[in-house]
Amino acid sequence: MITVVNDFFTKGCGRCDRFETPECSARQWATGLAALRKICAELKLVETAKWGHPCYMHADRNIAILGALRGDFRLTFFHAALLKDPHGVLEKQGPNTRHPDMIRFTDAARVTKLAPTIRAYLQEAMQYAEQGIKPPKEHVEIELPDELADALMGDPELATAFQKLTPGRQRSYVINLNSAKASATRIARIAKFRSHIIAGKGAQER
Repeated sequence: MITVVNDFFTKGCGRCDRFETPECSARQWATGLAALRKICAELKLVETAKWGHPCYMHADRNIAILGALRGDFRLTFFHAALLKDPHGVLEKQGPNTRHPDMIRFTDAARVTKLAPTIRAYLQEAMQYAEQGIKPPKEHVEIELPDELADALMGDPELATAFQKLTPGRQRSYVINLNSAKASATRIARIAKFRSHIIAGKGAQER
């Protein structure tokens, strides 16, 4: 993954084999991403590279992050549960996302059209950061697949490490395992994930 933020806009994120090729999503959406970057710069957000993507900070807190996929590019907000979204532009990233947290774009023209809304949402998030306001913690019971429950019961070290994971990281494993239809596949994945869990990482982290 890239660690220099400018590399994202010229080469890509470095997370796949399309890095630094014309097929890279960041290159294909370069105009729209540059427009979002300009808005963030105008608001004097601190730009840094995190998880291979441009991440924008204020008051020592992550505010938003840019991303590019084959079919769209997006601006995703941290602590999105706080945002009021009066214009109804926020979407969930997927069925397992708890709150609408991103604005999706399929052309650069939409960035220009939504620029006032984007600025307003970023400024709202910046105010929450300045005031130290965070969304209330929501306690959600995580139902473990049988194979994972059995593995944790038989492996105290794994069980301790899994309990130390954040709820989001725990859910990442549950989601991944539940996507497998066969029990044998889930068991194989747990074995593969063991070192990741011990290291305190989520299923998608490298």
